[in-house]
Amino acid sequence: MAGMPPPDDFQPSLFEEPLDRHEQFMQEAARLAAALPATLRFGTSSWTYPGWSGMVYRRSYPKTGATAPMLAEYARCPLFRTVGVDSFFYRPPTPEVLEEYRHALPAGFPLVMKVWDQITSYALNSPRHHMLRQLGVTPLQPSDRNPDWLNPTLCVDAVIGPALEYLGEHAGVFLFEFEAIPRSAHLTVAGFAEHLDRFFGALPKGPRYAVEIRTPQHLAPPYFAALRAHQVAHVFNAWTHMPTIGAQLLHDDALTTDFTIARALLRPGRTFNDAVEAFAPYDRIQDAFPEGHDDILTLIDRALAHAATIFVIANNRFEGSSPLTIANLARRFLLR
Repeated sequence: MAGMPPPDDFQPSLFEEPLDRHEQFMQEAARLAAALPATLRFGTSSWTYPGWSGMVYRRSYPKTGATAPMLAEYARCPLFRTVGVDSFFYRPPTPEVLEEYRHALPAGFPLVMKVWDQITSYALNSPRHHMLRQLGVTPLQPSDRNPDWLNPTLCVDAVIGPALEYLGEHAGVFLFEFEAIPRSAHLTVAGFAEHLDRFFGALPKGPRYAVEIRTPQHLAPPYFAALRAHQVAHVFNAWTHMPTIGAQLLHDDALTTDFTIARALLRPGRTFNDAVEAFAPYDRIQDAFPEGHDDILTLIDRALAHAATIFVIANNRFEGSSPLTIANLARRFLLR
């Protein structure tokens, strides 16, 4: 099954009018979606890729300035039942942007939204903080601890409150992505878990929260226990320096609440920049990763067996084209 062709390789019958690539993709997407369980939600990591025109998108879009119209067309694809909003990681969204997204989305379509990195970045070493230092905005050094790290008041005021107010039902999951914490921080597994416990204890109850970490040694019982105490999901992520999703599943307590998230981001060992250079413009599979599919399918089975909703988010840098990664995952799920 791993070698099955993506939807754009399907050939029409000799007795049918040939379909263009967009029609082929959409017809296959509808067929797959009709057979999938309602609690399995596939989506891509962002959606603003002009290279998807002629496949996901009927029309062509510019590189910037058409975010909401692209989202509206994206959400009409029946195979996509969610989408990862990556841009919120770099700045909190304005009410105007949130309202545009709400009007673009159909009922019952939840977003998986990254939380502003001012809240999740332990040290001030991100490219954005580096730029601010160059501009003289902050006197802090890269090794200094970010004073807003895990600040619940800032999180509610800048992120959670506006999203709930302006997005309504579309505020599906708030995803806290923690970049690798520097060794110089001397933050133990137990210490990190204690910070998470205090932070999530101070956030409003009701919204869905999820945590993605990039520090492998923190995948330990105290971390999972802190998430479980507050009904927060662990995000199973395929990332450069993280254990595989299959290895993360070996932790008996890794399913921490009634929903689960998988993020297929990168093949382990491959850097983000290398993947961008190799795979753009993201219109076809360029490096199939069947072992990664196997891990995700195992996670899907485990989550569904626990009656949990599972969000599966694929990135273009995983194999070359996230829409085709999702179509192949859906096909393999149904053909087993």
